[in-house]
Amino acid sequence: MNAAETLTVDQVIDTTRYPLSDPTGGAWQDVVSHARAELRLHGCCVLPDFVRPSLRDEMCREGAEIAPLAHYDVEVVNAYNIATDTPLPDGHPGRTTMERGNAFVARDRIPAHFVIHRLYTSELFQRFVADCFELPRVHELADPLAGLCLNVIRPGLAHPWHFDTNEYTVSMLTRQSRGGVFEYCPNIRSAHDENFADVRTVLAGEGERLVRGLSLRPGDLQLFKGRYALHRVTTVRGDTARHSAIFAYSERPGVIGSVERTRQLFGRVLPAHLGEGRAVRGDHLLD
Repeated sequence: MNAAETLTVDQVIDTTRYPLSDPTGGAWQDVVSHARAELRLHGCCVLPDFVRPSLRDEMCREGAEIAPLAHYDVEVVNAYNIATDTPLPDGHPGRTTMERGNAFVARDRIPAHFVIHRLYTSELFQRFVADCFELPRVHELADPLAGLCLNVIRPGLAHPWHFDTNEYTVSMLTRQSRGGVFEYCPNIRSAHDENFADVRTVLAGEGERLVRGLSLRPGDLQLFKGRYALHRVTTVRGDTARHSAIFAYSERPGVIGSVERTRQLFGRVLPAHLGEGRAVRGDHLLD
């Protein structure tokens, strides 16, 4: 571990609660063991107050600075992020449509000195994330837009039910709002079973038994298996937008988003998205 890594960890992370400066120590292993147990049981783990209290206001200010750069495009979507006119049989949950009102600030518009950028690129933080997800390592996405982004949900809007493209999702609330509750259905599907019946029940508003809610605060680190858990952020109320940082990693290097999905999220594509040889997912789920 080099001096720059130590500085990033010590300055950003509350190392009293999360002693990440020593990846071979017992305290590191205690935190990792807790995270693994939560992820196995619920597909989600929240590490409260992960970022130092003194930096939470700074993260909020930084998010507010770049939030106007977010790509806004309120549109009709389904839970699988596929075209809403895709031919599907009657009763298929992909035929249920919702309005998506969240927006994203792309990585190339997030300055390197911002707290969330320093955390995302920290090799020690990446090692910690990989340990928690029981992976040998994780890689930053090669995608110049989607690797790190700020998710912005304005008052009156929501991020409706959906599945993530990545199996492993790491995020952090940077600005709280009224409403905007994170809800999810743990392990509602697997790599081998779409479980359309339960997904359809949740989308119909009849699946309360399958839904869990989280009370997140700025600075909490959320580790989440979002590819297998249907999830959403409920409508934001009041006058304050909800901001959260999305740290996107992959088990394999070289992952770049598809042209269609990239344009949907960011309103633009770059030459990297048009190239050949992008790494692809290892399952055959609908999205």
